[in-house]
Amino acid sequence: MYLWVAKIKRKPQIGNRISKKSDFYSMFTGIIETMGEIREISSLGTNTSFWIASPISAELKPDQSIAHDGICLTVEDIKEGMHRVTAIQETMKKTNIREWILGKRVNLERAMLLNSRLDGHFVQGHVDATAFCSERKDSNGSWEYRLEFPKQFSKMIIEKGSVCLNGISLTAFCVKKKSFRVAIIPYTFEHTNMKDLNPGMRLNIEFDLIGKYVNRIMSQ
Repeated sequence: MYLWVAKIKRKPQIGNRISKKSDFYSMFTGIIETMGEIREISSLGTNTSFWIASPISAELKPDQSIAHDGICLTVEDIKEGMHRVTAIQETMKKTNIREWILGKRVNLERAMLLNSRLDGHFVQGHVDATAFCSERKDSNGSWEYRLEFPKQFSKMIIEKGSVCLNGISLTAFCVKKKSFRVAIIPYTFEHTNMKDLNPGMRLNIEFDLIGKYVNRIMSQ
């Protein structure tokens, strides 16, 4: 299998790669770089645009791919320490972006470099579904969450396998047909928006890329 991770020169696009067919993809690792805060929201037709302020916004450039809570979105404009991205209708339907509000904190990660370590796992920024947080437990030094997900994805996750939640590379355990658990260490808790996650909230889930290829091959 050949893995293309380099971007090529192309015309600017709106939205994310979730509905685009391409031979080239930006890849991520699930290691969150920083968080941003939503400052402005506007709609045009079925598209919704967000201005997000973050420590890295001024360093970005138009047409750059950035994972926002695990959603690969294209930077369209930059101003005053903020950057703008737009989500198309398909993205709004499949992810939790439809629930984003002013002041929400968003996990951010720039695309990986070929000469850097892969500290997480291969993440495309193509969200498969949303997971529902049904439990949050303080484990005296760490935090444990129980997540429920659509049953049709049960073959996509295994015990101690990798899963991407809101852009964060995590390890699943206590895996059931429609649920699993993750444990969050203090560093991840403080440096991502997992500390904002409470029962009743939804988060984006992307299942392991290699597992999806294996499942497809085995099902043929």
